[in-house]
Amino acid sequence: MKIDATHIAIIRHLRDGRKSFRQIAKAIGISENTVRKRVNDLISEGVLNITGQVNPEAIPGHKIAIIGVKLSTMNLISKAEEFSKLKGVISASVVTGRFDIILFVLFNEEFRLLDFYVDEVSKIKEVQSVETFIVYKGYNLMAPYLL
Repeated sequence: MKIDATHIAIIRHLRDGRKSFRQIAKAIGISENTVRKRVNDLISEGVLNITGQVNPEAIPGHKIAIIGVKLSTMNLISKAEEFSKLKGVISASVVTGRFDIILFVLFNEEFRLLDFYVDEVSKIKEVQSVETFIVYKGYNLMAPYLL
């Protein structure tokens, strides 16, 4: 799918996921049906996902951790996909630098960091090491509520 300037304009308006297709169409000068079709195309192609997101710091007992993972394999893509399916994982990214994969993980009082390592990370083979960074204060850090 080729993303053009109209797609980008629509996506910018969808920062407020409650904004109607009619309002977006009027703002950028295209028809409501065009907005609807383009949004549906973006969603079906996996470019766009419209979800409610929360500030984890605003919910008592919730924290985000950023976890760097070093692997003993170069099969980075499939390992990141495995990590992305674990409980609490908001995102898993293959990165450059001293880690192979960076995870963003949501925790609460029932699902803690130790639970994540013992019950979830232990399922993944070829993990050489992990390093955990607990987010004490985030800015513009919003996440889907998935616990």
